[in-house]
Amino acid sequence: MWWTYALLSAVFAALTAVLAKVGVKGVDSNLATAIRTSVILVLAWGIVYFRGGVGELQHLSRTTLVFLGLSGLATGLSWIFYFKALQLGQVSHVAPVDKLSVALAIGLSVVFLGEKLTWQTGLGAGLILLGTLVLVWR
Repeated sequence: MWWTYALLSAVFAALTAVLAKVGVKGVDSNLATAIRTSVILVLAWGIVYFRGGVGELQHLSRTTLVFLGLSGLATGLSWIFYFKALQLGQVSHVAPVDKLSVALAIGLSVVFLGEKLTWQTGLGAGLILLGTLVLVWR
């Protein structure tokens, strides 16, 4: 089941890049990020509300709130830089560099979460890095 959600995430991430490239044309990239974030905020809270999850707020631990907050800050900074990069560069160059986050996440998960690095995972991360270099090399 996770595979389906991950694939849908990839499809919508690809759409995000193309739609955002058109959307940031002639607009301050920070304003564009704020508009996009507002849409996401309404969508996410709408889903939580209609699925009956608002009551779970009171059960969240301080640790959960801190780490979700830090994750939100990281996401926000990622989006700000992503939109600026899209404004200045081509989607075919920006998107692969952005997806280096996959290889970086693998490395960070090994260092900070103690996840096991298999040869397949290491090879995959290396291929992502190599593929990014091939796509952006001039």
